[in-house]
Amino acid sequence: MKKCVLGFMLLFAALTLKAQIPPAGYEYADSLIFTPLAIVDSTLDGQNIFSILPDNVRIIQSASIRNAVEMKVRGNATQELSGYRIRIFFDNSQTARSDSEAALYRFKVKNPGIAAYRSFTSPYFKVTVGDYRNRSEALQALQHIRKDFPTAFIVRENFRFPALENTAAFKVDTIRYLRPIKH
Repeated sequence: MKKCVLGFMLLFAALTLKAQIPPAGYEYADSLIFTPLAIVDSTLDGQNIFSILPDNVRIIQSASIRNAVEMKVRGNATQELSGYRIRIFFDNSQTARSDSEAALYRFKVKNPGIAAYRSFTSPYFKVTVGDYRNRSEALQALQHIRKDFPTAFIVRENFRFPALENTAAFKVDTIRYLRPIKH
């Protein structure tokens, strides 16, 4: 029985290796494929799709479906997603309030295009900046921000993402395909 299983495994391995050899007259080539990323636009959260349809569009559906869609829309209106921000200030000293205001002002002057938030969670005053969808975006921004705020670090927070401005975001994959050999 063991010999039969071993023979079957060897046969499978040999056939798998043969699949890697291209047919005569062809070669394997790698190519990049660009796939658009799904866009989540926070400005549409909480809006009823039926209220923004043109007048000439008529939808025939049961009331229960319409109610289910409306309940889902209401539930998503306040939905927060997990993302990343960069904390540039975190202190509980007696001067923390004025220091946090100064840090916020200094950041906004040097980085006017990046959102900044000041908060108080007893006993700490905090200043966090940015709204990053993934850690790699936050790391890239952190390298720039650390020039002015060397103690800055990344924190994970739940918040509503701002509307996407970059509609040309793509995911890049590599595919392998067969092509005729050029002589």
